[in-house]
Amino acid sequence: MNVLAKPVEAGDIDVTELTIADVQAGFAEGRFTSEALTLAHLRRIEKYEPYYNAFTFMNEAALADARAIDARRAAGEMLGPLAGVPVVIKEAMDFVGLPSTGGWAPLSSRAGGFDLIPSVDAPVVARLKAAGAVILGKTNIPAFSFDGARANTSWDGPTYNAVNRDIAPGASSSGTGTAISASFAVVGLAEETGGSIQNPGAAQSLISVKPTFALIPNTGVAPLAGSTRDVVGPHARTVRDAAILMDVLAGYTPADPKTVAAIGNLPAGGYTSLLSGTALKGKRLGLYGAGWRSKPVAEETATLYATATEELKMRGAVLVDDPFAGTTFTSLTASVGFDSRGLESIVHDFENFLRRMQPVGAPSSFKALAAMLPSDPFGADGILGRLAQNSAVVRTSLEDPTLPPDLSEFLAARVAYLTLFNKVMADNQLDGLVFPQSEGPLPGIFDKAEYLATTVSEINIAGLPGVTVPAGEYANGAPFALIFVGRMWSEAELLGFAYDYEQATKHRIVPVLLETAYPVPAV
Repeated sequence: MNVLAKPVEAGDIDVTELTIADVQAGFAEGRFTSEALTLAHLRRIEKYEPYYNAFTFMNEAALADARAIDARRAAGEMLGPLAGVPVVIKEAMDFVGLPSTGGWAPLSSRAGGFDLIPSVDAPVVARLKAAGAVILGKTNIPAFSFDGARANTSWDGPTYNAVNRDIAPGASSSGTGTAISASFAVVGLAEETGGSIQNPGAAQSLISVKPTFALIPNTGVAPLAGSTRDVVGPHARTVRDAAILMDVLAGYTPADPKTVAAIGNLPAGGYTSLLSGTALKGKRLGLYGAGWRSKPVAEETATLYATATEELKMRGAVLVDDPFAGTTFTSLTASVGFDSRGLESIVHDFENFLRRMQPVGAPSSFKALAAMLPSDPFGADGILGRLAQNSAVVRTSLEDPTLPPDLSEFLAARVAYLTLFNKVMADNQLDGLVFPQSEGPLPGIFDKAEYLATTVSEINIAGLPGVTVPAGEYANGAPFALIFVGRMWSEAELLGFAYDYEQATKHRIVPVLLETAYPVPAV
């Protein structure tokens, strides 16, 4: 190991676009310590956070954690793959000592409510710590993660897109997307029920992985559909970093019994094993068309997509036009907009979330918590009110949250989606799909318009994986992205496709951060 006599100070470290490999090389060569690197990130956050609002809470022990890693490294200990690497986690994830507010004001003492302080880490947080990561803090989300475009309903106020503050940041993992795109941390954890990993990933020119349902534990994460749809996945600036984070996160844990499905479905060589500059060569990829969704994409999206498909052909990919044409795939959806099937589990899942959390000095059951709240989130005017209004299953769960809900409608939908998806993939000998991630230009930060993703809620109901990769830029300054979609457990292959495309095109937009307040419109 080549150790310099004096590592550089925090002020001399440019953290912009640092990768995990850059960081580990810096440690190995003695160019900086984890403490100095962590301090450099914290100083960047201090400088720009007031104008982007990516965080809800900072981990006050971050520098001490970094020093502990430095001491272990100096002692010659074997360290994990993220040892000393600054990371962030989504607000919804339990972290011992920091509140889990769900983005909702009544669950935040800072907003006049009260705090739920977990007594145990979420498994994904525990895995980060075991890998040696330095967790800088928790990132902003909309109330109950119930928005796919913005965090404007958060008790902590809006989060802004690091690439372009005029553009919606994508949600509900808005804060993680902004923190990673802005180089406030190296990688981060996001979570999705209906677009909440892929939307901010695409909107902020990032790599994101929406994994197969049950590949990564979601226990200890405030649920919308914890037992049916919710997944945890990476936000990263490079495909390789996303793959490294997948290796840390994926796999069985008894703390989340449904992850038993992951046994035997992890790639033998890990999620970096198929990263290759020839991964796309000869691969058959299905293109977006009316067979998947009858609504055509916007003209500008079609133009950007056409350019991207030519780039894919240059990499040797074999593109199959609209493989779902002539099937009944479009009839499987239950609504024109967001399809909420699977969210019937929300009340029961939240009951289990509270019981596992064992919050310090606060209620550990849904009914006990409800009795303390000043308003009912499931009431007619509540932020989750439409779920109760539209679902008899939710209303029944509200009567007795301890009873498992009737999920027969959702399970039938998942079977139908998977059966038809797998048939189309087999009939066309497809290795994956590659779609524009959004139907059109992204909406504005304070617009009413929704985020129109092409794969929400199809892959969420089906439990299928998707990987986003930057692929250009809209005229309004919003990033354009592709999403690679594949069969269950195909994340390694999809990451390989994304890596080949990423390395050949270099479409990642590096944000230029501003130090001016964004004008918030009058209410």
